[in-house]
Amino acid sequence: MTAAMEEGDWKAKVSEYIGADETAWHKKLEKYPSLKKMGELGPDAKFSHDGREERCLEFVKSHANVNEMRGNPAMVLQAIDEFSSQQEMLINLGPDKNRIMAEMITKERPAVFVEFGGHVGYSAILVADLMRKQRPDEAVKVWSLEFEPRFTKISTELIALAGLQDVATVIAGPAGDSIRKLKAEAKVDHVDFLFIDHVEELFLPDLKIAMDELQILKPGALVVADNVLVPGAPVYREYVRNHESLSSKGVKGLVMPGEFEDELEVSRVL
Repeated sequence: MTAAMEEGDWKAKVSEYIGADETAWHKKLEKYPSLKKMGELGPDAKFSHDGREERCLEFVKSHANVNEMRGNPAMVLQAIDEFSSQQEMLINLGPDKNRIMAEMITKERPAVFVEFGGHVGYSAILVADLMRKQRPDEAVKVWSLEFEPRFTKISTELIALAGLQDVATVIAGPAGDSIRKLKAEAKVDHVDFLFIDHVEELFLPDLKIAMDELQILKPGALVVADNVLVPGAPVYREYVRNHESLSSKGVKGLVMPGEFEDELEVSRVL
């Protein structure tokens, strides 16, 4: 989920879900205390940019298992998930989409992965770990492009805790500008796997920068966009599903915590 998502859209989705099955909703509140806390805040509830990202970092750093986390990406992700479900909800991939992404990375075996929207580094840690394991004797690279400078500091620290700083690099600034700079500096001449997970309104413009302007998405490359249902990216979805050079489909996944139904849009460059 994006760090700069429209909270009104997300809250509408939550309200729709509550109305559909109030009993199930209350069970989820017991299972995920972070959702219960948000419900208690009512209209003033926030989903990001309120200091929770910094509190997540401190939670991980002060965790009882922090020493075991060093160089252990899976344990770092578990701690972030623990904070998100038990303390304050984070707009990360979460455990369910984590599984889906891992399956795609395992199948695709990318050498160059770029993500638009890095937040606290959750997906960068997941992917960098898998890519390094798949290609232990090869140079692999994850570029995490995050708009918020304070989030890049958090994600860089968590990536280092996981022992992945040699694989994943976080860059602050608008994704479109950052990917242009990487291409101009000859640091990226192609992308095997592009993960789009920033502001839904920028999904399509930034895809066009990568695909049309810079031409770094070659035939065979995979493009995956998160949250195409919640909060939704209908313009992006219509575009990729009707593009003659893309073969696209939706893959069901759950927004966590809460287990809200969502989809990732998966597009293959032809």
